[in-house]
Amino acid sequence: MALSISAVVLLAIIVFLLIKKSGLKTVHAFVCMLLGFYLASSSIAPTIKTLTTNVAGMLGGIKF
Repeated sequence: MALSISAVVLLAIIVFLLIKKSGLKTVHAFVCMLLGFYLASSSIAPTIKTLTTNVAGMLGGIKF
């Protein structure tokens, strides 16, 4: 059975857990979110998308 989860959902869960368990301040999470929005509109966005797609493909190809 293959499990597919959106990277946005996965990252949102990680941030939620960091806020609740590890003491990440809400302001810090907000700053990280703003950084993400600015990166998405920058010229480096296609490179980041390609990198994350390749890493996800590598992880998806691992057989247990």
